[in-house]
Amino acid sequence: MTSSTIFSGVSPISLPPAPTGGNSPLTLRDMLFFIRMRWLWIAATTFAFLVLAGSYVLTAEPTFVANTQLVIVPQVSGSEAQRAFAEDAFIEGQLEIAKSSDVVGGTVTALGLDTDPDFVDQTPSLQDRAKNWLMGASSEPDTASQEAAGAGPRDRQPQQQIEDGRIRDRAIATLLNMMGVRRIGSSTIIEISAAASTPQKAVDIADTLARQYIQKNIAMKANASRQYSEWLTRFVSEQQRGLAEAASALASFTSNPRDQFKLAELQSATDARRTLYENTLNQLTEAKQRITYPVSDATIVSRATLPLSKARPRSTLIIAFAAAVGLGVGFALALIRHAGDRRIVRPNQIADAGGLPFVTLLATSRTSNGHSARFLAAGTGSSTAAAYPVIPGMAELSATVVGLRRKRRVVIGIVAVNPGGGASTIACELAVLSSISGAQTLLIDAAAQKSSLSKSIAPHSSTGLVDVLDNGELIRTAALPLTPTLKFLPLGKVVAVSPAIRLSSRRTQLSFAELKKEFDAIFVDISAFSASPDANAIAPELDGVLVVTSHGHTTIDDTMHVIETLRNVGAEILGAIINHAPKRIES
Repeated sequence: MTSSTIFSGVSPISLPPAPTGGNSPLTLRDMLFFIRMRWLWIAATTFAFLVLAGSYVLTAEPTFVANTQLVIVPQVSGSEAQRAFAEDAFIEGQLEIAKSSDVVGGTVTALGLDTDPDFVDQTPSLQDRAKNWLMGASSEPDTASQEAAGAGPRDRQPQQQIEDGRIRDRAIATLLNMMGVRRIGSSTIIEISAAASTPQKAVDIADTLARQYIQKNIAMKANASRQYSEWLTRFVSEQQRGLAEAASALASFTSNPRDQFKLAELQSATDARRTLYENTLNQLTEAKQRITYPVSDATIVSRATLPLSKARPRSTLIIAFAAAVGLGVGFALALIRHAGDRRIVRPNQIADAGGLPFVTLLATSRTSNGHSARFLAAGTGSSTAAAYPVIPGMAELSATVVGLRRKRRVVIGIVAVNPGGGASTIACELAVLSSISGAQTLLIDAAAQKSSLSKSIAPHSSTGLVDVLDNGELIRTAALPLTPTLKFLPLGKVVAVSPAIRLSSRRTQLSFAELKKEFDAIFVDISAFSASPDANAIAPELDGVLVVTSHGHTTIDDTMHVIETLRNVGAEILGAIINHAPKRIES
Protein backbone atom coordinates (compact mmCIF):
# COMPACT_ATOMS: atom_id res chain seq x y z
CA MET A 1 0.00 0.00 0.00
CA THR A 2 1.45 3.37 -0.99
CA SER A 3 -1.62 5.54 -0.50
CA SER A 4 -1.18 8.48 1.86
CA THR A 5 -4.84 9.22 2.51
CA ILE A 6 -6.85 9.05 5.72
CA PHE A 7 -10.49 8.10 5.09
CA SER A 8 -12.74 9.91 7.54
CA GLY A 9 -16.43 9.30 8.00
CA VAL A 10 -17.34 11.53 5.07
CA SER A 11 -14.38 12.65 2.99
CA PRO A 12 -10.70 11.76 2.66
CA ILE A 13 -8.04 13.91 4.32
CA SER A 14 -4.64 14.15 2.68
CA LEU A 15 -1.65 13.22 4.83
CA PRO A 16 1.90 14.46 4.38
CA PRO A 17 4.09 11.94 2.57
CA ALA A 18 6.34 11.42 5.56
CA PRO A 19 6.47 12.75 9.13
CA THR A 20 8.94 15.58 9.51
CA GLY A 21 9.45 15.11 13.23
CA GLY A 22 8.54 18.70 14.04
CA ASN A 23 5.42 20.17 15.59
CA SER A 24 2.70 21.12 13.13
CA PRO A 25 1.40 24.69 13.37
CA LEU A 26 -1.77 25.28 15.35
CA THR A 27 -4.71 25.85 13.03
CA LEU A 28 -8.26 27.04 13.50
CA ARG A 29 -9.43 23.50 12.84
CA ASP A 30 -7.27 22.25 15.72
CA MET A 31 -8.70 24.86 18.05
CA LEU A 32 -12.28 24.06 17.05
CA PHE A 33 -11.57 20.37 17.55
CA PHE A 34 -10.12 21.10 20.99
CA ILE A 35 -13.24 23.06 21.97
CA ARG A 36 -15.56 20.33 20.66
CA MET A 37 -13.65 17.69 22.59
CA ARG A 38 -13.14 19.61 25.86
CA TRP A 39 -16.12 21.93 26.00
CA LEU A 40 -17.56 19.96 28.88
CA TRP A 41 -14.48 20.61 31.00
CA ILE A 42 -14.63 24.32 30.24
CA ALA A 43 -18.38 24.53 30.83
CA ALA A 44 -18.21 22.49 34.05
CA THR A 45 -15.38 24.59 35.51
CA THR A 46 -17.09 27.85 34.58
CA PHE A 47 -20.36 26.59 36.04
CA ALA A 48 -18.59 25.60 39.27
CA PHE A 49 -17.07 29.07 39.63
CA LEU A 50 -20.43 30.68 38.89
CA VAL A 51 -22.07 28.48 41.53
CA LEU A 52 -19.46 29.54 44.09
CA ALA A 53 -19.88 33.20 43.14
CA GLY A 54 -23.68 32.92 43.25
CA SER A 55 -23.53 31.22 46.64
CA TYR A 56 -21.33 34.01 47.97
CA VAL A 57 -23.58 36.71 46.54
CA LEU A 58 -26.68 35.07 48.04
CA THR A 59 -25.19 34.32 51.46
CA ALA A 60 -22.89 37.31 52.00
CA GLU A 61 -24.18 39.96 54.36
CA PRO A 62 -24.94 43.15 52.38
CA THR A 63 -22.92 46.25 53.18
CA PHE A 64 -24.22 49.80 52.77
CA VAL A 65 -22.00 52.88 52.45
CA ALA A 66 -22.92 56.45 53.42
CA ASN A 67 -20.82 59.58 52.71
CA THR A 68 -20.49 62.90 54.52
CA GLN A 69 -18.65 65.82 52.91
CA LEU A 70 -16.83 68.64 54.69
CA VAL A 71 -15.12 71.78 53.39
CA ILE A 72 -11.81 72.79 54.99
CA VAL A 73 -10.62 76.42 55.15
CA PRO A 74 -6.83 76.33 55.49
CA GLN A 75 -5.31 79.21 57.52
CA VAL A 76 -2.20 79.77 55.42
CA SER A 77 -0.34 82.82 54.17
CA GLY A 78 2.58 83.67 51.91
CA SER A 79 3.05 83.72 48.18
CA GLU A 80 0.81 81.80 45.82
CA ALA A 81 3.21 78.87 45.47
CA GLN A 82 3.79 78.78 49.21
CA ARG A 83 0.06 78.88 49.89
CA ALA A 84 -0.60 76.00 47.46
CA PHE A 85 2.08 73.83 49.08
CA ALA A 86 0.96 74.74 52.59
CA GLU A 87 -2.68 74.10 51.67
CA ASP A 88 -1.94 70.58 50.40
CA ALA A 89 0.10 69.78 53.47
CA PHE A 90 -2.62 71.16 55.74
CA ILE A 91 -5.35 69.08 54.09
CA GLU A 92 -3.22 65.91 54.19
CA GLY A 93 -2.75 66.50 57.88
CA GLN A 94 -6.51 66.94 58.36
CA LEU A 95 -7.14 63.62 56.56
CA GLU A 96 -4.87 61.85 59.03
CA ILE A 97 -6.58 63.58 61.94
CA ALA A 98 -9.97 62.37 60.67
CA LYS A 99 -8.62 58.78 60.80
CA SER A 100 -7.04 59.16 64.22
CA SER A 101 -7.94 56.88 67.10
CA ASP A 102 -9.41 59.84 69.03
CA VAL A 103 -11.97 60.54 66.28
CA VAL A 104 -12.78 56.88 65.71
CA GLY A 105 -12.83 56.12 69.42
CA GLY A 106 -15.18 59.03 70.05
CA THR A 107 -17.52 57.64 67.38
CA VAL A 108 -17.42 54.19 68.98
CA THR A 109 -18.31 55.69 72.36
CA ALA A 110 -20.98 58.02 70.99
CA LEU A 111 -22.81 55.27 69.10
CA GLY A 112 -22.08 52.44 71.53
CA LEU A 113 -20.38 50.38 68.84
CA ASP A 114 -18.38 48.51 71.48
CA THR A 115 -21.58 46.58 72.21
CA ASP A 116 -22.56 46.09 68.56
CA PRO A 117 -22.04 42.46 67.38
CA ASP A 118 -20.97 43.72 63.96
CA PHE A 119 -17.94 45.38 65.55
CA VAL A 120 -17.01 43.13 68.48
CA ASP A 121 -17.89 39.69 67.17
CA GLN A 122 -15.82 37.13 69.08
CA THR A 123 -15.74 34.66 66.15
CA PRO A 124 -14.08 36.24 63.08
CA SER A 125 -15.41 35.22 59.69
CA LEU A 126 -13.36 33.22 57.21
CA GLN A 127 -12.69 36.38 55.23
CA ASP A 128 -11.46 38.21 58.35
CA ARG A 129 -9.26 35.26 59.30
CA ALA A 130 -7.68 35.26 55.85
CA LYS A 131 -7.17 39.01 55.98
CA ASN A 132 -5.62 38.83 59.44
CA TRP A 133 -3.38 35.98 58.37
CA LEU A 134 -2.15 37.92 55.33
CA MET A 135 -1.54 40.99 57.49
CA GLY A 136 0.31 38.92 60.06
CA ALA A 137 -2.23 39.50 62.82
CA SER A 138 -3.60 36.81 65.08
CA SER A 139 -7.20 35.76 64.55
CA GLU A 140 -7.40 33.58 67.66
CA PRO A 141 -10.23 34.42 70.05
CA ASP A 142 -9.33 36.60 72.96
CA THR A 143 -8.63 34.60 76.11
CA ALA A 144 -8.89 37.48 78.52
CA SER A 145 -12.31 36.32 79.72
CA GLN A 146 -10.91 32.91 80.59
CA GLU A 147 -8.05 34.54 82.50
CA ALA A 148 -10.51 36.76 84.29
CA ALA A 149 -12.57 33.74 85.31
CA GLY A 150 -9.53 32.20 87.04
CA ALA A 151 -8.51 35.39 88.84
CA GLY A 152 -9.34 36.23 92.42
CA PRO A 153 -11.95 38.78 93.60
CA ARG A 154 -9.31 41.52 93.96
CA ASP A 155 -8.17 41.06 90.38
CA ARG A 156 -11.61 40.90 88.77
CA GLN A 157 -12.09 44.65 88.51
CA PRO A 158 -8.73 45.33 86.78
CA GLN A 159 -9.32 42.32 84.55
CA GLN A 160 -12.75 43.64 83.62
CA GLN A 161 -11.25 47.01 82.75
CA ILE A 162 -8.66 45.33 80.60
CA GLU A 163 -11.36 43.29 78.87
CA ASP A 164 -13.46 46.44 78.24
CA GLY A 165 -10.42 48.16 76.81
CA ARG A 166 -9.74 45.27 74.47
CA ILE A 167 -13.34 45.21 73.31
CA ARG A 168 -13.18 48.94 72.62
CA ASP A 169 -9.91 48.55 70.75
CA ARG A 170 -11.46 45.78 68.67
CA ALA A 171 -14.41 48.00 67.82
CA ILE A 172 -12.04 50.84 66.86
CA ALA A 173 -10.00 48.55 64.64
CA THR A 174 -13.14 47.23 62.97
CA LEU A 175 -14.47 50.73 62.35
CA LEU A 176 -11.11 51.77 60.87
CA ASN A 177 -11.48 48.95 58.35
CA MET A 178 -15.05 49.99 57.53
CA MET A 179 -14.44 53.73 57.04
CA GLY A 180 -12.56 55.83 54.54
CA VAL A 181 -11.42 59.45 54.25
CA ARG A 182 -10.38 61.00 50.97
CA ARG A 183 -9.86 64.35 49.33
CA ILE A 184 -12.15 65.06 46.39
CA GLY A 185 -9.88 66.00 43.52
CA SER A 186 -7.67 69.00 44.25
CA SER A 187 -10.40 70.87 46.10
CA THR A 188 -10.55 71.59 49.83
CA ILE A 189 -13.48 69.20 50.30
CA ILE A 190 -12.95 65.90 52.06
CA GLU A 191 -15.34 62.95 52.11
CA ILE A 192 -15.84 60.61 55.03
CA SER A 193 -17.44 57.28 54.12
CA ALA A 194 -18.66 54.58 56.47
CA ALA A 195 -19.85 51.03 55.77
CA ALA A 196 -22.38 49.14 57.88
CA SER A 197 -24.83 46.28 57.70
CA THR A 198 -27.85 48.63 57.56
CA PRO A 199 -28.34 51.93 55.71
CA GLN A 200 -29.27 53.88 58.85
CA LYS A 201 -26.24 52.65 60.77
CA ALA A 202 -23.99 53.72 57.89
CA VAL A 203 -25.53 57.20 57.93
CA ASP A 204 -25.14 57.53 61.72
CA ILE A 205 -21.51 56.45 61.64
CA ALA A 206 -20.59 58.82 58.76
CA ASP A 207 -22.25 61.83 60.40
CA THR A 208 -20.82 61.01 63.83
CA LEU A 209 -17.33 60.66 62.38
CA ALA A 210 -17.70 64.11 60.79
CA ARG A 211 -18.89 65.63 64.08
CA GLN A 212 -16.13 63.94 66.06
CA TYR A 213 -13.58 65.22 63.57
CA ILE A 214 -14.89 68.77 63.93
CA GLN A 215 -14.80 68.44 67.73
CA LYS A 216 -11.25 67.13 67.53
CA ASN A 217 -10.30 70.05 65.30
CA ILE A 218 -11.85 72.53 67.74
CA ALA A 219 -10.20 70.85 70.70
CA MET A 220 -6.81 70.94 68.98
CA LYS A 221 -7.19 74.62 68.14
CA ALA A 222 -8.38 75.42 71.68
CA ASN A 223 -5.46 73.51 73.16
CA ALA A 224 -3.03 75.33 70.87
CA SER A 225 -4.59 78.68 71.82
CA ARG A 226 -4.36 77.74 75.49
CA GLN A 227 -0.68 76.93 75.20
CA TYR A 228 -0.12 80.13 73.24
CA SER A 229 -2.04 82.11 75.86
CA GLU A 230 0.07 80.69 78.66
CA TRP A 231 3.22 81.64 76.82
CA LEU A 232 1.87 85.12 76.11
CA THR A 233 0.97 85.52 79.78
CA ARG A 234 4.57 84.85 80.78
CA PHE A 235 5.81 87.07 77.98
CA VAL A 236 3.45 89.92 79.02
CA SER A 237 4.77 89.69 82.58
CA GLU A 238 8.33 89.97 81.30
CA GLN A 239 7.38 92.91 79.09
CA GLN A 240 5.58 94.57 81.98
CA ARG A 241 8.69 94.35 84.17
CA GLY A 242 10.85 95.63 81.32
CA LEU A 243 8.46 98.53 80.73
CA ALA A 244 8.46 99.43 84.46
CA GLU A 245 12.25 99.41 84.53
CA ALA A 246 12.48 101.58 81.40
CA ALA A 247 9.91 104.05 82.77
CA SER A 248 11.75 104.24 86.11
CA ALA A 249 15.07 104.92 84.39
CA LEU A 250 13.44 107.62 82.23
CA ALA A 251 11.87 109.28 85.29
CA SER A 252 15.17 109.27 87.20
CA PHE A 253 17.05 110.83 84.29
CA THR A 254 14.32 113.42 83.63
CA SER A 255 14.53 114.76 87.20
CA ASN A 256 18.23 115.59 86.69
CA PRO A 257 18.85 115.86 82.93
CA ARG A 258 22.52 116.22 82.07
CA ASP A 259 22.56 114.79 78.51
CA GLN A 260 19.77 115.44 76.01
CA PHE A 261 20.91 112.55 73.78
CA LYS A 262 20.68 110.12 76.68
CA LEU A 263 17.22 111.47 77.48
CA ALA A 264 16.03 110.86 73.92
CA GLU A 265 17.44 107.32 73.95
CA LEU A 266 15.67 106.46 77.19
CA GLN A 267 12.45 107.97 75.89
CA SER A 268 12.64 105.85 72.69
CA ALA A 269 13.36 102.64 74.63
CA THR A 270 10.43 103.33 76.93
CA ASP A 271 8.08 103.90 74.00
CA ALA A 272 9.24 100.66 72.28
CA ARG A 273 8.72 98.71 75.47
CA ARG A 274 5.24 100.18 75.85
CA THR A 275 4.30 99.38 72.21
CA LEU A 276 5.53 95.77 72.53
CA TYR A 277 3.68 95.36 75.78
CA GLU A 278 0.43 96.68 74.31
CA ASN A 279 0.71 94.42 71.21
CA THR A 280 1.44 91.37 73.35
CA LEU A 281 -1.50 92.23 75.58
CA ASN A 282 -3.79 92.46 72.56
CA GLN A 283 -2.57 89.06 71.30
CA LEU A 284 -3.19 87.60 74.75
CA THR A 285 -6.74 88.93 74.69
CA GLU A 286 -7.34 87.40 71.23
CA ALA A 287 -5.89 84.05 72.35
CA LYS A 288 -8.22 83.96 75.34
CA GLN A 289 -11.13 84.71 73.04
CA ARG A 290 -10.13 81.77 70.80
CA ILE A 291 -10.06 79.57 73.87
CA THR A 292 -13.52 80.73 74.92
CA TYR A 293 -15.05 80.75 71.41
CA PRO A 294 -13.07 78.28 69.23
CA VAL A 295 -13.88 77.98 65.50
CA SER A 296 -13.23 74.82 63.45
CA ASP A 297 -11.33 74.78 60.16
CA ALA A 298 -13.92 72.34 58.73
CA THR A 299 -17.64 72.67 58.07
CA ILE A 300 -20.13 70.01 57.02
CA VAL A 301 -21.47 70.84 53.56
CA SER A 302 -23.36 67.61 52.85
CA ARG A 303 -24.65 65.23 55.46
CA ALA A 304 -24.97 61.53 54.76
CA THR A 305 -28.15 60.26 53.13
CA LEU A 306 -29.64 56.79 53.24
CA PRO A 307 -28.01 54.63 50.50
CA LEU A 308 -30.54 53.26 48.04
CA SER A 309 -28.64 50.04 47.24
CA LYS A 310 -25.95 47.90 48.78
CA ALA A 311 -22.34 48.71 48.02
CA ARG A 312 -21.03 45.19 48.64
CA PRO A 313 -21.05 42.51 47.47
CA ARG A 314 -21.08 43.79 43.89
CA SER A 315 -23.12 41.03 42.36
CA THR A 316 -22.57 41.87 38.68
CA LEU A 317 -18.84 42.36 39.08
CA ILE A 318 -18.43 39.17 41.12
CA ILE A 319 -20.43 37.09 38.64
CA ALA A 320 -18.50 38.53 35.68
CA PHE A 321 -15.17 37.99 37.42
CA ALA A 322 -16.14 34.42 38.38
CA ALA A 323 -17.16 33.70 34.79
CA ALA A 324 -13.85 35.06 33.45
CA VAL A 325 -11.79 33.15 35.99
CA GLY A 326 -13.87 30.01 35.42
CA LEU A 327 -13.29 30.22 31.69
CA GLY A 328 -9.57 30.72 32.20
CA VAL A 329 -9.24 27.86 34.68
CA GLY A 330 -11.47 25.67 32.51
CA PHE A 331 -9.30 26.29 29.46
CA ALA A 332 -6.17 25.58 31.51
CA LEU A 333 -7.58 22.32 32.88
CA ALA A 334 -8.84 21.34 29.44
CA LEU A 335 -5.41 22.03 27.93
CA ILE A 336 -3.72 19.93 30.62
CA ARG A 337 -6.21 17.14 30.08
CA HIS A 338 -5.89 17.40 26.30
CA ALA A 339 -2.10 17.36 26.41
CA GLY A 340 -1.97 14.36 28.74
CA ASP A 341 -4.80 12.40 27.15
CA ARG A 342 -3.39 9.39 25.31
CA ARG A 343 -6.75 8.13 24.10
CA ILE A 344 -7.35 8.04 20.39
CA VAL A 345 -9.73 10.73 19.16
CA ARG A 346 -8.28 11.77 15.79
CA PRO A 347 -7.08 9.75 12.77
CA ASN A 348 -3.74 11.53 12.47
CA GLN A 349 -2.73 10.26 15.93
CA ILE A 350 -2.43 6.72 14.56
CA ALA A 351 -1.38 7.72 11.05
CA ASP A 352 1.56 9.84 12.24
CA ALA A 353 2.69 7.44 14.96
CA GLY A 354 2.29 4.18 13.01
CA GLY A 355 2.92 5.34 9.47
CA LEU A 356 -0.34 3.75 8.29
CA PRO A 357 -1.62 4.33 4.74
CA PHE A 358 -5.16 5.04 5.87
CA VAL A 359 -7.19 5.48 9.06
CA THR A 360 -10.97 5.38 8.97
CA LEU A 361 -13.48 6.88 11.38
CA LEU A 362 -16.68 4.90 11.90
CA ALA A 363 -19.51 6.71 13.61
CA THR A 364 -21.76 4.98 16.11
CA SER A 365 -24.78 3.52 14.30
CA ARG A 366 -28.21 4.72 15.35
CA THR A 367 -29.52 1.19 15.01
CA SER A 368 -29.11 -1.49 17.65
CA ASN A 369 -25.85 -3.41 17.97
CA GLY A 370 -25.47 -6.52 15.85
CA HIS A 371 -27.90 -5.35 13.16
CA SER A 372 -25.63 -6.72 10.41
CA ALA A 373 -25.59 -10.21 11.91
CA ARG A 374 -29.36 -10.20 12.31
CA PHE A 375 -29.69 -8.91 8.75
CA LEU A 376 -27.72 -11.90 7.50
CA ALA A 377 -29.47 -14.34 9.81
CA ALA A 378 -32.78 -13.21 8.34
CA GLY A 379 -31.70 -14.74 5.05
CA THR A 380 -32.35 -11.69 2.92
CA GLY A 381 -31.41 -12.04 -0.67
CA SER A 382 -31.27 -8.37 -1.54
CA SER A 383 -28.26 -7.39 -3.53
CA THR A 384 -28.71 -3.65 -3.39
CA ALA A 385 -26.99 -1.37 -0.95
CA ALA A 386 -30.22 0.50 -0.31
CA ALA A 387 -31.70 -2.56 1.36
CA TYR A 388 -28.88 -2.76 3.90
CA PRO A 389 -28.41 -0.35 6.84
CA VAL A 390 -24.78 0.79 6.58
CA ILE A 391 -22.85 2.19 9.57
CA PRO A 392 -21.80 5.80 8.88
CA GLY A 393 -18.30 5.71 7.40
CA MET A 394 -18.44 2.01 6.43
CA ALA A 395 -19.05 2.72 2.74
CA GLU A 396 -15.74 4.59 2.46
CA LEU A 397 -13.91 1.78 4.27
CA SER A 398 -15.51 -0.81 1.98
CA ALA A 399 -14.44 1.17 -1.07
CA THR A 400 -10.87 1.12 0.20
CA VAL A 401 -10.99 -2.65 0.72
CA VAL A 402 -12.46 -3.14 -2.76
CA GLY A 403 -9.47 -1.29 -4.13
CA LEU A 404 -7.19 -3.86 -2.48
CA ARG A 405 -8.67 -6.78 -4.46
CA ARG A 406 -8.67 -5.17 -7.87
CA LYS A 407 -5.38 -6.86 -8.81
CA ARG A 408 -5.50 -9.90 -6.55
CA ARG A 409 -7.75 -11.82 -4.25
CA VAL A 410 -7.13 -11.02 -0.59
CA VAL A 411 -7.55 -12.48 2.87
CA ILE A 412 -8.02 -9.71 5.41
CA GLY A 413 -8.08 -10.15 9.17
CA ILE A 414 -9.91 -7.76 11.48
CA VAL A 415 -8.56 -7.56 15.04
CA ALA A 416 -9.53 -5.18 17.84
CA VAL A 417 -6.99 -3.82 20.33
CA ASN A 418 -9.31 -4.51 23.28
CA PRO A 419 -12.47 -6.57 23.67
CA GLY A 420 -15.64 -4.72 22.76
CA GLY A 421 -13.98 -2.75 19.99
CA GLY A 422 -16.51 -3.90 17.38
CA ALA A 423 -14.19 -5.98 15.18
CA SER A 424 -16.85 -8.66 14.60
CA THR A 425 -19.43 -6.14 13.46
CA ILE A 426 -16.91 -4.45 11.14
CA ALA A 427 -15.89 -7.80 9.63
CA CYS A 428 -19.54 -8.64 9.00
CA GLU A 429 -20.23 -5.19 7.50
CA LEU A 430 -17.23 -5.44 5.16
CA ALA A 431 -18.27 -8.92 4.03
CA VAL A 432 -21.82 -7.82 3.30
CA LEU A 433 -20.74 -4.73 1.36
CA SER A 434 -18.18 -6.79 -0.56
CA SER A 435 -20.84 -9.30 -1.56
CA ILE A 436 -23.24 -6.54 -2.54
CA SER A 437 -20.57 -5.22 -4.93
CA GLY A 438 -20.69 -8.62 -6.70
CA ALA A 439 -17.53 -10.21 -5.28
CA GLN A 440 -17.63 -13.79 -4.08
CA THR A 441 -17.05 -13.28 -0.36
CA LEU A 442 -16.33 -15.57 2.58
CA LEU A 443 -16.71 -14.47 6.21
CA ILE A 444 -14.80 -16.63 8.71
CA ASP A 445 -15.36 -16.51 12.47
CA ALA A 446 -11.96 -17.25 14.09
CA ALA A 447 -12.64 -15.38 17.33
CA ALA A 448 -12.33 -18.26 19.80
CA GLN A 449 -12.58 -15.98 22.85
CA LYS A 450 -16.00 -14.62 21.89
CA SER A 451 -17.66 -16.00 18.77
CA SER A 452 -20.36 -13.38 18.49
CA LEU A 453 -20.80 -13.87 14.73
CA SER A 454 -21.45 -17.61 15.07
CA LYS A 455 -23.93 -17.04 17.88
CA SER A 456 -25.80 -14.42 15.87
CA ILE A 457 -25.73 -15.84 12.34
CA ALA A 458 -25.55 -19.63 12.81
CA PRO A 459 -26.30 -20.47 16.44
CA HIS A 460 -27.40 -24.03 15.60
CA SER A 461 -24.63 -24.94 13.17
CA SER A 462 -23.17 -28.41 13.81
CA THR A 463 -19.91 -27.96 11.89
CA GLY A 464 -17.54 -25.06 11.60
CA LEU A 465 -13.97 -23.86 11.17
CA VAL A 466 -12.67 -26.26 13.81
CA ASP A 467 -14.04 -29.23 11.87
CA VAL A 468 -12.83 -27.93 8.50
CA LEU A 469 -9.26 -27.72 9.85
CA ASP A 470 -9.37 -31.53 10.36
CA ASN A 471 -11.30 -32.33 7.18
CA GLY A 472 -11.10 -29.92 4.26
CA GLU A 473 -14.01 -31.57 2.48
CA LEU A 474 -16.39 -30.24 5.15
CA ILE A 475 -15.95 -26.69 3.81
CA ARG A 476 -18.78 -27.32 1.34
CA THR A 477 -21.29 -28.04 4.10
CA ALA A 478 -19.78 -25.93 6.89
CA ALA A 479 -19.71 -22.71 4.82
CA LEU A 480 -23.30 -21.47 5.00
CA PRO A 481 -24.62 -19.57 1.97
CA LEU A 482 -26.20 -16.34 3.17
CA THR A 483 -26.62 -14.64 -0.20
CA PRO A 484 -25.69 -15.74 -3.72
CA THR A 485 -22.30 -14.02 -3.28
CA LEU A 486 -21.69 -14.41 0.45
CA LYS A 487 -20.89 -17.44 2.60
CA PHE A 488 -20.22 -17.66 6.33
CA LEU A 489 -17.93 -20.18 8.06
CA PRO A 490 -18.84 -20.36 11.76
CA LEU A 491 -16.31 -21.12 14.47
CA GLY A 492 -17.46 -24.55 15.61
CA LYS A 493 -16.65 -26.13 18.94
CA VAL A 494 -13.19 -25.26 20.22
CA VAL A 495 -11.68 -28.00 22.40
CA ALA A 496 -8.12 -26.93 23.29
CA VAL A 497 -6.10 -24.98 20.73
CA SER A 498 -7.80 -22.11 18.95
CA PRO A 499 -8.30 -22.33 15.16
CA ALA A 500 -6.10 -19.29 14.59
CA ILE A 501 -3.09 -20.98 16.17
CA ARG A 502 -3.76 -24.19 14.28
CA LEU A 503 -3.92 -22.27 11.00
CA SER A 504 -0.51 -20.73 11.72
CA SER A 505 1.03 -24.23 11.85
CA ARG A 506 0.20 -24.84 8.16
CA ARG A 507 -0.53 -28.46 9.09
CA THR A 508 -4.30 -28.28 8.62
CA GLN A 509 -6.65 -29.37 5.86
CA LEU A 510 -7.70 -25.73 5.26
CA SER A 511 -5.55 -23.46 3.10
CA PHE A 512 -6.15 -19.81 2.36
CA ALA A 513 -4.53 -20.32 -1.02
CA GLU A 514 -7.19 -22.87 -1.92
CA LEU A 515 -9.97 -20.64 -0.59
CA LYS A 516 -8.80 -17.71 -2.74
CA LYS A 517 -9.37 -19.84 -5.83
CA GLU A 518 -13.08 -19.81 -5.02
CA PHE A 519 -13.57 -16.45 -3.25
CA ASP A 520 -12.54 -12.94 -4.30
CA ALA A 521 -12.44 -11.60 -0.72
CA ILE A 522 -12.10 -13.42 2.58
CA PHE A 523 -12.65 -11.63 5.90
CA VAL A 524 -11.45 -13.26 9.12
CA ASP A 525 -12.76 -12.14 12.50
CA ILE A 526 -9.93 -12.52 15.07
CA SER A 527 -10.09 -12.36 18.87
CA ALA A 528 -9.05 -9.06 20.50
CA PHE A 529 -5.27 -8.65 20.73
CA SER A 530 -5.24 -7.98 24.49
CA ALA A 531 -7.43 -11.03 25.21
CA SER A 532 -5.78 -13.70 23.05
CA PRO A 533 -2.51 -14.46 21.20
CA ASP A 534 -4.48 -15.53 18.11
CA ALA A 535 -3.67 -12.34 16.19
CA ASN A 536 0.09 -12.92 16.49
CA ALA A 537 -0.33 -16.48 15.24
CA ILE A 538 -2.63 -15.98 12.25
CA ALA A 539 -1.64 -12.49 11.09
CA PRO A 540 1.43 -13.64 9.06
CA GLU A 541 -0.82 -16.05 7.13
CA LEU A 542 -3.10 -13.21 5.98
CA ASP A 543 -2.66 -10.73 3.17
CA GLY A 544 -3.28 -7.87 5.57
CA VAL A 545 -4.73 -6.86 8.91
CA LEU A 546 -7.09 -4.05 9.89
CA VAL A 547 -6.58 -2.86 13.49
CA VAL A 548 -9.77 -1.69 15.21
CA THR A 549 -9.66 0.86 18.05
CA SER A 550 -12.43 2.43 20.10
CA HIS A 551 -12.80 6.21 19.98
CA GLY A 552 -12.04 7.81 23.34
CA HIS A 553 -11.21 4.48 25.02
CA THR A 554 -8.24 2.87 23.30
CA THR A 555 -4.91 4.60 23.97
CA ILE A 556 -2.34 5.37 21.32
CA ASP A 557 0.24 3.42 23.34
CA ASP A 558 -1.83 0.22 23.25
CA THR A 559 -2.53 0.68 19.56
CA MET A 560 1.13 1.20 18.69
CA HIS A 561 2.03 -1.88 20.74
CA VAL A 562 -0.40 -3.95 18.64
CA ILE A 563 0.86 -2.52 15.34
CA GLU A 564 4.54 -3.00 16.20
CA THR A 565 3.97 -6.52 17.54
CA LEU A 566 2.08 -7.60 14.41
CA ARG A 567 4.74 -6.09 12.17
CA ASN A 568 7.44 -7.91 14.11
CA VAL A 569 5.80 -11.27 13.36
CA GLY A 570 5.61 -10.43 9.65
CA ALA A 571 2.05 -9.14 9.31
CA GLU A 572 1.13 -6.35 6.91
CA ILE A 573 -0.94 -3.63 8.57
CA LEU A 574 -3.30 -2.32 5.93
CA GLY A 575 -4.76 0.42 8.08
CA ALA A 576 -6.64 1.24 11.26
CA ILE A 577 -10.27 1.85 12.13
CA ILE A 578 -11.46 4.23 14.88
CA ASN A 579 -14.81 2.78 15.84
CA HIS A 580 -17.64 4.28 17.91
CA ALA A 581 -16.74 7.85 16.93
CA PRO A 582 -19.36 10.46 17.84
CA LYS A 583 -21.30 11.83 14.89
CA ARG A 584 -19.87 15.33 15.44
CA ILE A 585 -16.31 13.97 15.21
CA GLU A 586 -17.06 11.72 12.26
CA SER A 587 -18.47 14.69 10.38
